[in-house]
Amino acid sequence: MYFAGSYDVIVVGAGHAGCEAALAAARMGCKTLCITLNLDSIAMMACNPSIGGTAKGHLVREVDALGGQMGIAIDNTYLQSKMLNTAKGPAVQSLRAQADKKDIRNI
Repeated sequence: MYFAGSYDVIVVGAGHAGCEAALAAARMGCKTLCITLNLDSIAMMACNPSIGGTAKGHLVREVDALGGQMGIAIDNTYLQSKMLNTAKGPAVQSLRAQADKKDIRNI
């Protein structure tokens, strides 16, 4: 049995953010524990399996620049990608990719 003091970092939740946080901590050499209620839902995407878009696209680029896995995962599993708001100015244009929900969990 491990106790909380046995770990440098404990991440509660294994969705997108939890997986990225646990991976970042582990890559920094921290002894990391990631806790989830259901092992079948680790890295499971929401009902709308897309990455990118006007708001989340900025976050994805920042995570990617810091060495995160989200950009790599979508590059390897996307079904389609689309540039949004092309009729508007460049400040609101963004790329959004739709992923294969089952395949992205195998990355």
